[in-house]
Amino acid sequence: MEPRGCSDTPRPRGTKESIVAVQNQGGHFESTEPRDELEFSMGPENETAVTEFILEGFPELDPRLQVFFSRVLLLMYLTTVMGNATIIFLVCVDHQLQTPVYFFISNLAFLEICFTSSTSIKLFVMLSSGQNTLSRSSCFAQNYFYFALGCTEFILLVVMSFERYVAICQPLLHAAIMKPQLCVHLVVAAWVLGFALLSYRLFFLSELSFCGSKIPHFLCDNPPLFKLSCSDTSLLWKIDSVFLACVVLGSLCLTLAFYTCILSCVLHLPAASGRKKALTTCSSHLITLSIAYGSCIALYTCPAEDVSLRTNRIVALLNTVLYPFLNPFIYSLRNKSVIMALNKSIARARTKLFP
Repeated sequence: MEPRGCSDTPRPRGTKESIVAVQNQGGHFESTEPRDELEFSMGPENETAVTEFILEGFPELDPRLQVFFSRVLLLMYLTTVMGNATIIFLVCVDHQLQTPVYFFISNLAFLEICFTSSTSIKLFVMLSSGQNTLSRSSCFAQNYFYFALGCTEFILLVVMSFERYVAICQPLLHAAIMKPQLCVHLVVAAWVLGFALLSYRLFFLSELSFCGSKIPHFLCDNPPLFKLSCSDTSLLWKIDSVFLACVVLGSLCLTLAFYTCILSCVLHLPAASGRKKALTTCSSHLITLSIAYGSCIALYTCPAEDVSLRTNRIVALLNTVLYPFLNPFIYSLRNKSVIMALNKSIARARTKLFP
């Protein structure tokens, strides 16, 4: 007979049993009361209490290339911040730029500063110093702001294309339609919708448990983060897929519809110079829009298995670094009105500094 207390029956997780076998008067072995030593359970198999994540970034790059890339990234980030901050400053101080189109552009400039800062600062630190850890709460916050700001931007781009449609196709009604109150309401609605619609992510992310801490990316993006989770993420995958598809594709359809109407009106302009100027402006806008929408469609509407991690990181760089970098030059700094306002501001500053 098998001695009691010595069977192969699995012990419950979370306790250690110390079995002491003694022989009774009948010659049989009996175990004394097991002494339980408390051990904190980690939950399901392979689950660990992850308190911070490790962003791998670009491990395939040579260390010297990473340093070089960090300097290029820093230069692009500072240019992005200074360019967008210049636009905001000029719109605030120059009365000629206080129009609906520049009001929307200044809001877009502020959004781009926030959007690129949410990822570029940490990427620069990773590449320059190798500090690639990010706390759990910081990772979730970066994920939330990355998608909330992106959603806000897509809504704002629709608003801006609508304003351009009214200005070009309905010029006599532009002042009556695009009143200051309506412009403020549209901008506030874009910001509130962008952040409110993405608030569900914070709840779902906080409920996830993780089996690993290494994220093969330079930011806390959805696919690599969900793959580390031990929890069932199918519901979150479905919600995100439907929501992102509606936001990205819906705003893209509206934006293209407005620009199609704009191009149709431009082609009917009598003056050739006016057509050329309008077509040049529209084409530059469409180039930046293609970068923003193209990168998001490639990242979030294609199956994750079809996109390699390296391709995913490169496309994400277009969205988080290149697009915010180009925006000041495309939307404002090539405009004669903005250049004139900048020259006047520089002249006033020189007069005050060197009277």
